[in-house]
Amino acid sequence: MKRTETLPDRSRNVAGITRSLSLHAPLRRTPQRVLRAMLEALPEDSLPEDPVAELERRMRGLIGTEAALLFPTGTMAQQVALRIHAERRGRRTFAAHPQTHLEVWEEQGYAVVHGLRFRPVGDRHRLLQTADLAGVADPLAALLLELPQRDIGGQLPSWDDLLAQIAWARQRGAAVHLDGARLWEAQPFYGRPHAQIAALFDTVYVSLYKGLEGIRGAILASDARTIGEAAVWRQRLGGTVDDAWPLAAAALVGLDTVAHRMPAFRDHAVAIAAALRADGVVHVVPDPPQTPLFHIHVPAAPEATEQAAQEILREHGIQLFLRLRTSPHDGHCSFEVCVGENAMEFTPDEVAALLRDLVHRADRAGADSRRLS
Repeated sequence: MKRTETLPDRSRNVAGITRSLSLHAPLRRTPQRVLRAMLEALPEDSLPEDPVAELERRMRGLIGTEAALLFPTGTMAQQVALRIHAERRGRRTFAAHPQTHLEVWEEQGYAVVHGLRFRPVGDRHRLLQTADLAGVADPLAALLLELPQRDIGGQLPSWDDLLAQIAWARQRGAAVHLDGARLWEAQPFYGRPHAQIAALFDTVYVSLYKGLEGIRGAILASDARTIGEAAVWRQRLGGTVDDAWPLAAAALVGLDTVAHRMPAFRDHAVAIAAALRADGVVHVVPDPPQTPLFHIHVPAAPEATEQAAQEILREHGIQLFLRLRTSPHDGHCSFEVCVGENAMEFTPDEVAALLRDLVHRADRAGADSRRLS
């Protein structure tokens, strides 16, 4: 399954959403609720700089690094980390999975802004393997590893494979950078503290709004020298925000209310996948899920599936996805599920019934379309 164009996000413009499988459907996380939670968490005498300082302090403790720095976006944080590694080593190339976020979602900012070169490694449809690295002859500034790999369904390497890939990079003088946007979701799979996972890497990026459901923003964590250099680049790129306290305050709420629930979210994802497997109408990647995030592959054309989803939304107020992904296989599509508070409202059998209904409606819509053409 490759990531190509996504279909128009029409479902977001339809009123009447009462329940959603999507993590970021604006049900519990409305601006009013988020603001109330932030205000309740902030001491009365807080200064604007206090939430940022507290967030960076807590992240240092969780990730186990000397320093941590708030960035307005993960895009900026990761590109800065890779640039620092490149300039220290006098090498401009970094290696990563073909579907790394930097290549798929960031308009090649690593090259246009920073003059870096991307060396894709491995098959775009499967997890990066240690054996894939053997074919890399380029002198590398860094190896970038994403845990979990979002665009192939939230897959993760085993601990031993992870250690082997990192050792491969270190033997070649390359830094190792963690795209840990979803480190919170990955941690239950490894069953090790966040700091033990992060300690394998030279630089670590974590998102403040994905699993933590904050407003926006990212943390880059590393040793004090590296974060000092990163702060200079943040200023150069216009990322130093004087009043960043809302980003930090929302992230602190997420750390207190959401982060500890990741094992439960992962277990619910596994249960949903089991129900879908037993039903047999759609299939899940990976199966079983390794994290709360997984992909559901639907045996129906994207346009018909979108139409069917809109019918379910209008009739029942249930939103199944925010967007569809097209497929290289005609008559198929997929969508992402990341289990959080929203998805916890659905029993596994209910999700299976909804997906069966979706496919039935999509088959009917497809037949109607063929009749009219």
